[in-house]
Amino acid sequence: MWQSYSNGLLVAFGLIMAIGAQNAFVLAQSLRREHHLSTAALCVTCDALLVTAGVFGLAGLLADSPLLLGIARWGGAAFLLWYAAQALRRALGSQSLQHSATPLPRSRRAVLLAALAVTLLNPHVYLDTVLLIGSLGAQQAVPGAYALGAASASLLWFLGLALGAAWLAPWLARPATWRLIDLAVAAMMLAVAVQLLRPL
Repeated sequence: MWQSYSNGLLVAFGLIMAIGAQNAFVLAQSLRREHHLSTAALCVTCDALLVTAGVFGLAGLLADSPLLLGIARWGGAAFLLWYAAQALRRALGSQSLQHSATPLPRSRRAVLLAALAVTLLNPHVYLDTVLLIGSLGAQQAVPGAYALGAASASLLWFLGLALGAAWLAPWLARPATWRLIDLAVAAMMLAVAVQLLRPL
């Protein structure tokens, strides 16, 4: 049981630590201190559900359905391009991201819907979380313990990212720093979108 748990923990940590759209979103929300803990909790919940679904059968279903992966690919690319444009507009506009108060703070519902879109419209979550982590988990001696280990990695990572970035926010409160953060988020979202749109 513990071997399966540690395998899930290590595999998930290795994949989740790579900078991607979901990490960039959680980082940006945490630096804004805008519903960052709720955002992290949503990402952890989604990861846990997707890993569990992958371990117990969804990985095989997705592998056999190019249509589902194609829909996720194009929808995800469209959303990421839109999000990159929003971050770029903030970075280049007069209303740059600020530490304590944004001109129009978003509601918790708006932030969580955006987090849900970043998570579920990104095909990498299905390729990595469902297919890769899920298919490896299906081969473990105790698949449930493996899924729990992967979920634990997600919890530790996103909670640490949210709390750490929020703690650093007061030292990053200069407008120039926030412009750079928004530019970095825009570049990351754009890079992921372009990668998705490349011919397979």
